[in-house]
Amino acid sequence: MSNPGIPTFDQLRIFLAVVDTGSFAGAARRLGRAVSVISYGVANLEAQLGVRLFEREGTRKPRLTIEGRAVLSEARAIGHGFDGLRAKVQGLLEGLEAEVNLAVDVMLPSARLGQVLRAFAVEFPTVSLRLHVEALGAVTTLVQGRKAVLGISGPVAAHADEVDRAAAGAVAMVPVASPDHPLARVERISPGEGRQHVQLVLTDRSSSTDGQDFSVLSDRTWRLADLGAKHALLREGIGWGNMPMPMVERDLATGVLVRLEMPDHVGGMYRFASVWRRDVPPGPAACWLRQQFIDLGAADVDAPGLADI
Repeated sequence: MSNPGIPTFDQLRIFLAVVDTGSFAGAARRLGRAVSVISYGVANLEAQLGVRLFEREGTRKPRLTIEGRAVLSEARAIGHGFDGLRAKVQGLLEGLEAEVNLAVDVMLPSARLGQVLRAFAVEFPTVSLRLHVEALGAVTTLVQGRKAVLGISGPVAAHADEVDRAAAGAVAMVPVASPDHPLARVERISPGEGRQHVQLVLTDRSSSTDGQDFSVLSDRTWRLADLGAKHALLREGIGWGNMPMPMVERDLATGVLVRLEMPDHVGGMYRFASVWRRDVPPGPAACWLRQQFIDLGAADVDAPGLADI
């Protein structure tokens, strides 16, 4: 049994045109070729593959054989791959990035991130995205180290000298605990009472914030590098801690968590900044992303009574 040969892309394009238009004449009009050239191309493809792709006898229109139907899906996948390749190269010729490395702060509301990236996929279908989700100074560290061309960082970005920045909104942070936690069971929390209980604190995976604490009240802390783990421990009644309001809104509404009315720790506004290296300006796709985060952040409203963290 002989092995099938390797068809050319032009042969596959002719095959797909015949299928899509329903005739050799239609394929000839679509491709600007003579009908004889279309017929010759299909015959050569059949010879290369060693199978008959169309039934031509007893019908006015070519009809796919069983083998033709099997080949069709693979031919379409190859055709789409070539179209994607051409689009990507065209984008590169026009200065569009092949890939964007984006780093975002874990406190950024997931709904906002999803909204921006969904629109990005539509606006730049040929651009790949590599997403890093980090906490505190780790976002800016990735930008400084050229591992991300754009970052949406928390307030620690203000301490980075190599980057430029633009305000990109804020999120309200509130102290919460399980309803079974001692702080949630008292009628009124006294000043300093939070120091007597374990506070769950999000830590930085980078070294840029070594020795710095943000909104830490208690002398007793559990430090975690993952916001999801912190959320889970709070729901289990292990300690109290600050959480971004969008992440705990449902828990507060259902009573899984309660907001702590602490006179000396009411929470605060966690502000975001879009950051990028001034010596490595973002390309067109990254600039588009940056503007989306800036525009959406401009609509953020500060929560009453909450100062900046």
